Amino acid sequence: MSFIEQPMPVLSDTLVPPVVRGTADLTDFAYQGNGYDALMQRIDRSAWNHTPAADQAARTYDAAIASQLAFRRAQGLNLQDAALVESQIFRIGGAPNGALRLLALMGPGDLMTNTPLDFLTNYLNVRLDLLYMLPDRPLPPVIPDHDIAFFALGEADPATLTRLRRLYALWPRPALNDPRFLPALERDTLSRSLAGVPGVCSPTAIAVSRPALEKHLNSGVPIERFDTPDGLYPCLIRPVSSHAGSGLSLLRSQAELAAYLRHSFERHFFVTAFEDYRDPDGFYRKSRVAFIDRQPFLCHMAISSNWMVHYLNAGMTESIEKRDEEAARMAAFDDGFARRHAAAFGAIHERFGFDYYSIDCAETRDGRLLVFEADAAAIVHLMDPPDMFPYKQPQMRKVFAAFEALLRHRVSRSAVVTAA
Repeated sequence: MSFIEQPMPVLSDTLVPPVVRGTADLTDFAYQGNGYDALMQRIDRSAWNHTPAADQAARTYDAAIASQLAFRRAQGLNLQDAALVESQIFRIGGAPNGALRLLALMGPGDLMTNTPLDFLTNYLNVRLDLLYMLPDRPLPPVIPDHDIAFFALGEADPATLTRLRRLYALWPRPALNDPRFLPALERDTLSRSLAGVPGVCSPTAIAVSRPALEKHLNSGVPIERFDTPDGLYPCLIRPVSSHAGSGLSLLRSQAELAAYLRHSFERHFFVTAFEDYRDPDGFYRKSRVAFIDRQPFLCHMAISSNWMVHYLNAGMTESIEKRDEEAARMAAFDDGFARRHAAAFGAIHERFGFDYYSIDCAETRDGRLLVFEADAAAIVHLMDPPDMFPYKQPQMRKVFAAFEALLRHRVSRSAVVTAA
């Protein structure tokens, strides 16, 4: 019997998985300037587990996160493999009694593989359990009972997607984030899906192999399906499997493409037409907008003189002017940005049936919504120092409250349907 055909796990009220600090707790601690040794000391001070086996599994799991936060990715993934041998289920510590019970179905991988739900639930009356689906193993025969499930994988290969779709269809509790929409998040699929949508700028993006790029360099052959009026340049290039700007470069000529390939061992890339979205003052502004049950929330806006905008390198902590502008944008978001792009948001919702996801976006010079990417696993957090970013406290609390309202609404709606 294949894993796809396996029986559904039995739900248990008494099963207590190893209790961990988790991604949000350790990332927040690292964000405050604590290094690997301090992270491990924090892990070793945890005292939630009541058996040596659970304690060891929890420590290994958290050490895997600490290693990745310390830029020891290979070590972290090896530790994660070891932890998942011991247990496929973990519980985020500190859950209050009587909390709503949320179970997240996860996949193995780095910190960007799954929706980091504990960044939200750590502020809520929610108990979060993590159930890992492994490609070479069935689900555990018994899992913790829960009020609602969340399918948290941010991407999936065809075999995993088939398995996820079956699980979602058969899950015995209400479930969020239908995995059948995951393929729509691929950069090239997203670009094609949004092409021609009024009010949306979705630059041409294609997946291309190294041989195709080398053929373009050697003979000048155009890149197939990259049919922009200006040809290939300028364009953005990145490895297909990359996240958070890793391996991302702006190319303006064949010489720059040749230099990029000389320094990359990757075989497959995404190439995207570059849209210069710089504002008249010379700055680039990029926003992360989370959608919770289709309602938009501005989670951050980074302002940078560099086209590759990331919040951590945009100099937000060094500039009170940038922070004042972000605060003003958050205060005016519902009546400003969200209202201007309501039709565009609606068109995006028609293509992504997720209950919770986010987009990274900006505005073009002609006022359209420029969509860089859509993601079901992007981080939404409240880690910035409150004395420097006081405006984020009320804003992110609104986000967290909306997420809890989504969970409770789906649970109550399911209860009504079941009773009927």
